[in-house]
Amino acid sequence: MEVLIYLVPVALLLGLTGLAAFLWSLKDGQYDDVEGAALRVLKDDDIRS
Repeated sequence: MEVLIYLVPVALLLGLTGLAAFLWSLKDGQYDDVEGAALRVLKDDDIRS
């Protein structure tokens, strides 16, 4: 049970780090263009020579 003294803070730190990364990506505008990626898949960019 002594291992919980180490595991609980590590789990909290990892969770807070993930939350901070997610909030940073929201602030940075990573999720603004949701339809653009779907339309880029359909675009024909083959180079023909």
